[in-house]
Amino acid sequence: MTTPPKADAFYVPLGDGRFASTGHTGGPWDPNLQHAGPPSALLTRAIEQAPAAWPATLTRVTVDLLGPVPVAELDQHVEVLRSGRSVELVQAELSSSGRVAARATAWRVRRSDLELPPLPDDHDQAPGDEVPPMPDAETALPEGWGGGYLHAMEWRKSRGNWAPPGAAAVWGRMRFPLVPDEEPTGLQRVMAIADSGNGVSYVLPFESWFFINPDLTVHLAAEPVGEWICLDARTRVDAAGFGLAASRLFDRERLVARGAQTLYIGPR
Repeated sequence: MTTPPKADAFYVPLGDGRFASTGHTGGPWDPNLQHAGPPSALLTRAIEQAPAAWPATLTRVTVDLLGPVPVAELDQHVEVLRSGRSVELVQAELSSSGRVAARATAWRVRRSDLELPPLPDDHDQAPGDEVPPMPDAETALPEGWGGGYLHAMEWRKSRGNWAPPGAAAVWGRMRFPLVPDEEPTGLQRVMAIADSGNGVSYVLPFESWFFINPDLTVHLAAEPVGEWICLDARTRVDAAGFGLAASRLFDRERLVARGAQTLYIGPR
């Protein structure tokens, strides 16, 4: 496989909707295959930048992983699937060598500036949705945990530990922009970390079990602000061979999104 370009970004634009994936996108299992976080963020960027007839904001993004995403050159395609006066469904795809590797669909709604009436006290901070504490220092990755993506993010564990399985909360920050010389949006930052929910909260031993997510869905509750996003995740598994990794995502001030990943599980 061609050596990925070196750059202080996850992707390098090549023009005409093509991107070169850098080593920062590599996943923990195979350096030639991407962690799903970076392509999820790149698909979100494509949808955010797709022309709209009116000012818009995204409210839900679903990413379907149709196969491995190689650390290679990718083709991007965007189209509006359903257009309306106030709501649109937009789709973006990433392809490699003629094969669609990942597809995202997102609902975007007409952006407003509303004067809302008084809301319930717990409207934006229900019990259990308090922002997890931010540690003062970076949390080192366990020995043997590799991959460009894991090291291209700064991690600070808030609750739980890396090694023992179970629910956990971790703050994450992109060390590099998604593409050079461009500040990632808040939603791009959310999507870059949201796919780590099953890895943060795994309940089955890595060495003897697999738990693969073919999808990721993120519903936005508020517009994320700032570099840091906290992923508070919990995994549940069923003996029928499937599971669910559910997550809450926070910026420094509030809950901004909820995420979910379908899991296909089994012994290695």
